[in-house]
Amino acid sequence: MTQPDDGTAAPQRPSPRHAAWRWATPEAQTVLATRDLGRILRYHRRVHGHNQSETGTLLGYDKTYISALELGKRRLTDAHALRHIAAQLALPAHVLGVTDPADTDFRALIQFGQSTVRLAEIARQSGHASEAVAELWPLVARLEARTQAGHTEREALRLLADAQLGLGTALGNVLPEERLATAAHWTAKSLPAATFFTDDALRTTALRMHGNELRKAGPTGAAVSRLVQAAALAPNRESRAAVLPLLARAAGALGDEGLFDRTIREATRLLDVVEHTSLVNPVALYEIELRGLIGTGRTRAAIQRAEHNAPALTTSVAPQWRVIELITTGRIRLLAGDTSGAAEQFHHATTQARAQRLPHQLQRIVRAVGDSLPTTRDAASDALRQLRAEMAA
Repeated sequence: MTQPDDGTAAPQRPSPRHAAWRWATPEAQTVLATRDLGRILRYHRRVHGHNQSETGTLLGYDKTYISALELGKRRLTDAHALRHIAAQLALPAHVLGVTDPADTDFRALIQFGQSTVRLAEIARQSGHASEAVAELWPLVARLEARTQAGHTEREALRLLADAQLGLGTALGNVLPEERLATAAHWTAKSLPAATFFTDDALRTTALRMHGNELRKAGPTGAAVSRLVQAAALAPNRESRAAVLPLLARAAGALGDEGLFDRTIREATRLLDVVEHTSLVNPVALYEIELRGLIGTGRTRAAIQRAEHNAPALTTSVAPQWRVIELITTGRIRLLAGDTSGAAEQFHHATTQARAQRLPHQLQRIVRAVGDSLPTTRDAASDALRQLRAEMAA
């Protein structure tokens, strides 16, 4: 092993991925909070495995000057020089005590981005997923470009993960089935950040949302695996309650009767002890239970369950969930031989899916009715063609 020129053993070179995310770690945040240039330089050298000569070459100084800065024997106060060092280390200038337009832009980006993510989720939950995509796409592009340029501030990386999750989930609402892998792709891009931060709440959210998009895209086994991980990592019962309905849905789609039954029972129990949301509520679980019973080969049980009235709303349900429920109950009525009731359910589902621009749900209707209700099938197919034309334009 070569020895560095500052008298200490040279650390082993880190992986490129670790070095690229150097400023996102809790340890780095502690170092940066001191605004001590010497400590920051030492930390940067340790993470990269650089000696003082290599750091001097990066910054344009000789090793003796780097040593003096690290030991506190020299103080650097020139704003231009500090901006230069911040740029070379991929840090916002304010960390080194310099406030300039670039730093103001960074702070504005974080504040604007956080608001954009929140508003996009509200839009998606309100049945305006297309608008959510339009808001999130440029934010994600800007943040990814910043990261690729070497700027890996913790705030920006966390915001990027949240924005990628929001974008993928919104795309999962507006894309047709053959393109749902794109939604899963975007939610997957959040997983490295979630893993790197070792934040169980973020990891649970990322795995939950990615698992649900995987289920919609087709790899149901992989979806169940992600959702099982999410449930195991959930830091509290509220987080676990948010995972369980999606895990039950994926287990039903996989045909895993045991996992489905265990999950739906636990999710139902948690309804009594957690605050209801647009997903964690009796109406959503009712639909998931019906679909899961069919998916696990218990059609008669599903029909018997549907004979009871659907539970009353205890909280607002996202409009797309109403469409999902109409399709599932329409399918149950069709299986029970109630073609008139099924046609009515599918008609309402088609109208709402068209209005909300939900091609995947229109495809579910076409598949559910098959040749049993040709008029209903044709109406859903026409609505789907119209949406495809709009998307192509």
